[in-house]
Amino acid sequence: MSQSALASLPIEPELEPLIAPHGGTLKDLYLPYPEAQALKQRSAGLPALDLNTRQLCDLELLLNGAFSPLEGFLTEADYRRVVDELRLADGTLWPIPITLDVSEDFAATLASGAELVLRDAQGVPLAVLEVQDIYRPDREHEARQVFGTLDHAHPGVAELLERTRPVYLGGRLRGIQAPVHYDFGELRDTPRSLRAWFEANGWNRIVAFQTRNPMHRAHRELTLRAAQKVGAKLLIQPSVGRTKPGDVDHYTRVRCYRALLPQYPADSARLSLLPLAMRMGGPREAIWHAIIRKNYGATHFIVGRDHAGPGKDSSGQPFYGPFDAQHLLERYQEELGIQVVAFPAMVYAANRDAYVPATEVAADDEVRDISGTQLRRHLHEGTDIPAWFTFPEVVDILRERHPARAPRGFALFFTGLSGAGKSTIAQAVVAQLLEHTSRAVTVLDGDEVRKHLSRGLGFSREDRAANVTRIGYVASEIVRHGGVAVCAPIAPYADARAEARGLVEAHGDFIEIHVSTPLEVCEERDRKGLYAQARAGKIAQFTGISDPYEVPEQPEIRVDGSGAAPAVLAGHVLGLLKDRGLLAG
Repeated sequence: MSQSALASLPIEPELEPLIAPHGGTLKDLYLPYPEAQALKQRSAGLPALDLNTRQLCDLELLLNGAFSPLEGFLTEADYRRVVDELRLADGTLWPIPITLDVSEDFAATLASGAELVLRDAQGVPLAVLEVQDIYRPDREHEARQVFGTLDHAHPGVAELLERTRPVYLGGRLRGIQAPVHYDFGELRDTPRSLRAWFEANGWNRIVAFQTRNPMHRAHRELTLRAAQKVGAKLLIQPSVGRTKPGDVDHYTRVRCYRALLPQYPADSARLSLLPLAMRMGGPREAIWHAIIRKNYGATHFIVGRDHAGPGKDSSGQPFYGPFDAQHLLERYQEELGIQVVAFPAMVYAANRDAYVPATEVAADDEVRDISGTQLRRHLHEGTDIPAWFTFPEVVDILRERHPARAPRGFALFFTGLSGAGKSTIAQAVVAQLLEHTSRAVTVLDGDEVRKHLSRGLGFSREDRAANVTRIGYVASEIVRHGGVAVCAPIAPYADARAEARGLVEAHGDFIEIHVSTPLEVCEERDRKGLYAQARAGKIAQFTGISDPYEVPEQPEIRVDGSGAAPAVLAGHVLGLLKDRGLLAG
């Protein structure tokens, strides 16, 4: 069925609000069908905003009631109190800011009281926002309070500080229709439909399990024991909206979850997908996950070790302690409306041939484990994955998705001032790459891209960003097919570079290379006299003179184009690729 045909289907008529088991009211934000159709027709004449992936995920869960009691994107009063106190302005517990970010230019076209239609990437109208607030947040303060750090190695911080636009819009939503999903339709429940299923099947006690990774034997043992502990049925509800860069894609994960279901007793476990854009916010995110599962009808929620943790910071230390999430949830247990089931990690004791809670490991136990890195190595090398670790059905799916010895795609993204030596160093890197590998290497040089891919774009901030986004998109497609993309634009703005990174990292590795050649050296090298013309005011919007260059804070590698010969600098880049396992030594 076509997108347009699906868009014209009637939505579920408005029903009475559902009452959660612990007294909370669940009400979705969709209008009754006749009103929705009338608003859809009228929306053609309203200002419109096409939403990105995170915004679409947030909108879907706002509209279907998963984010109850929210009725839209946070106003400034709600936002400030959520950031500082984990509460809405009325005192209701809510830990994560749900915000709609836009550019300064777009915000300038709106006023309080305006209506804004929110659309998907195909331009289909999904909802109308009544703009109640237009405000400019302190995003660094938000990062410190919500994530506890300003370290860009944290994916939530990187998203907030590099890719989130500077103005937030707050207000109530009126839903026109739900976003369309073409995959796993039978597993995409709304809170209303899942609650109805629980009631129809006599499930009164439900313990929910959150995951963003494939599940193996340890996860099965943990969930089985947690369900038995509280006498509940099990809801496996993985996040499939947006997770951490580099995670296994949701298509593969869902296939793994389905293959795992027969390993549970009959009528004891149900799989349902959650289109959540995770922030990897550790303790705060754990509270958020618990509230969402309450809205879906769960009575209990499993919280394990380092729940929603993003890993290690730039100094190699974990962002959050292993039990920080459990401790924070304990503080708010009374008002959550769902019972938290804190559970230790399950580990395999080889001498017992059994999984045991980490808290019950004896001194003489032979504990074995396989990390995510080790699992990826087994898959890449085609070596045996032990039967104690996972199930053969899961291994088959992972091997199909990640065949042995298949090369992983990556993009080398050179950025720096005009004349810094980006293209020259890139050429040296390509030459040395081809000395070591026969893999396909595609060069996306800044000037060539401008001539072909981005013809017609100017040099405003918006056009520069569009140019970099196009480069990122093409690079992501090259990487998705296991190729190597070498990009060499100026790319002066951090948010545009971050967007390109996000596109590529959905499929492979993104290596940002800042060519940090000093401005005075770039001017000395300028054979075309562009810098001189810019200083004389003859060229407007020239990076480094009349337009800013935002220096990358944490590139994978930084090289000075005046500090060594291009071949030497190229050698540094190849050394990094070898260290990362992207190029054979």
